[in-house]
Amino acid sequence: MSEHGDAVWVIHLENRARPLEDRPLPSGVQRVHWIADQIPFGYGRLLAFIRSLREVLRQVNPEVVLAGPLQTCAFLVAASGFRRLVSMSWGYDLLIDAQRSRWMAWLTRFTLRRSAALLGDCETIRQLAIAYGMNPQRIVTFPWGVDLTHFSPCQRASGQAEGFVFLSTRSWEPIYGVDLIAKAFGEIGRCYPLTHLILLGNGSQALLLQKILSQAGVLEKVSMPGQAGFKDLPRYYCMADVYVSASHSDGTSISMLEAMACGRPVIVSDIPGNREWITNNEVGWLFPDGNWQALAQMMERALTHRDRLERMGQAARRLVEERADWQRNFPKLYQALEGAIDLG
Repeated sequence: MSEHGDAVWVIHLENRARPLEDRPLPSGVQRVHWIADQIPFGYGRLLAFIRSLREVLRQVNPEVVLAGPLQTCAFLVAASGFRRLVSMSWGYDLLIDAQRSRWMAWLTRFTLRRSAALLGDCETIRQLAIAYGMNPQRIVTFPWGVDLTHFSPCQRASGQAEGFVFLSTRSWEPIYGVDLIAKAFGEIGRCYPLTHLILLGNGSQALLLQKILSQAGVLEKVSMPGQAGFKDLPRYYCMADVYVSASHSDGTSISMLEAMACGRPVIVSDIPGNREWITNNEVGWLFPDGNWQALAQMMERALTHRDRLERMGQAARRLVEERADWQRNFPKLYQALEGAIDLG
């Protein structure tokens, strides 16, 4: 947006000691400091956060505010009374959080009914938003997409090396099902000597993952290099033969699109967001959500059908080029912004 000549300010709700985003803000984007830089957010501190946000909005005087997830960042903007709010669903906010309790459902409805527009990345999110009271005519649906120059096909096609590498890039938290990948690889690693698993990331399940892999006797066949930054991600995708995700909740998974852009077939959980992209045996495989035995079977299928992987990887790249090119999808963001400004 700043490259298009827009003036952009950003505020953060979470003040992490180790931020998940390692890229600096683009030139011309200004960070605004506010209450969240001093104290952590909590619903018991709503009034203080709303007052601080109102002061930020008074100082910046923006034409429009983009905010997400729905029950925290977007809710704060809605509660501040700012009318030109474009809410951005993060997927899990509608797929999981909105259904956790009556309070979370109320926060969701409150925010959506006070949003001038909503950005969502798949049809599943669109339908859930409508169910929680969002005007369907104010929903703009498009996958964020990926940088097809940064994430591009590798010199080595999938399935062409002697060994075989599976890759997971998801955080080690229960929602992402990385423990299922560890259990499935425990079966595969014992049966196929030349297999390897790369688990990028970190999280609360670190000890659990090590225990699962150790008990299966495959710990030495697993690499855990930590959290990879945006610059290094393509290198890891190109080291892999197949990308694996056992996430229990996703809209359109950006990491899945990144892997496909690099020409990698994928094995992902059979959840609505993934079904909008993946058809079995075309660009990858789906397995029943939560079923690590079925995941192991799909991983074995990839191993035993190596001759198909190059063709599937090429098809994956074409699909991303057709539907998930960030440069092509980006203008749809302005559709939501312009609609919010008009309503305001």
